[in-house]
Amino acid sequence: MAIVLGKPGVGGLIEAVGVLREWQYDGAPMQLHPGDLGWFWRSGAEATASAVRTWSRDEQVLAVGLLDGPGLLRLTIAPEAQRNEELAQRLVEDVTDPERGVLPRGKVNIESPVGALIQDLLFEDGWNTDEPWTPLHRDLTEPVKDPGVRIAVIGPEQVQVFTAVHRAAWHGSKFTDERWHAMAAGLPYADARCLVAYDDQDNAVAAVTVWSAGPGRPGLLEPMGVHRKHRRHGYGKAITIAAAAALQELGSSSAIVCTPSSNPGAVATYGSAGFQQRPEVRDQYRAA
Repeated sequence: MAIVLGKPGVGGLIEAVGVLREWQYDGAPMQLHPGDLGWFWRSGAEATASAVRTWSRDEQVLAVGLLDGPGLLRLTIAPEAQRNEELAQRLVEDVTDPERGVLPRGKVNIESPVGALIQDLLFEDGWNTDEPWTPLHRDLTEPVKDPGVRIAVIGPEQVQVFTAVHRAAWHGSKFTDERWHAMAAGLPYADARCLVAYDDQDNAVAAVTVWSAGPGRPGLLEPMGVHRKHRRHGYGKAITIAAAAALQELGSSSAIVCTPSSNPGAVATYGSAGFQQRPEVRDQYRAA
């Protein structure tokens, strides 16, 4: 059977999220996580469906991609198919031909699992490596200590608190209450939590969203931020520890996160919360 490139509708997102959950395992290379689709869902189900691509053979999904921006494809592949030559060749053909409806002309980036054959083929085709990112991992088999600050799990009634902290943490953020509700209505949010940390004056100082991929699988932090007026007080460490505890309660085997290596403060914050650095990863890009 031939490998087929697909653009699932809203109904097809159930399968895409399902296979992404199945493909998560401890020790896996940093890859697209169901939580990445969950965070993208803040733009709505239809926008999320429009941004997803799948590659299937005989109705079995072998690869899933998320167009996380106009020129960025975040791609992951079934573990048993990452070195499959037929699939890798088809992926390269589809991502390099703008007529296939995956990536446009000009400068584009692809994120894919380290060691996947598609990376070798793209290098042979003249693609280059972009700026490094640092993956971090925390094992959750041991108890997680108390974060030392008050932590609240955010529900629909407290949305404005979460979105306000997020906007104060991320310059230019347009994360609104409406976008939170769209995200919370998405399939992946059934296994997710939004947390807010408060200081001793009861100010909301940091926020994080955590995404479980199911019991016994790695859970993702995406995103984590500290209010710009409350930085350098240890709240990033505290909310990250709380995130690990929340994922442990959800049954996750470990917690993972990835941050630009050019942001040493973020790397240090995760390290202070018990996360261990893994080897850097890089997107591949095609020049304009």
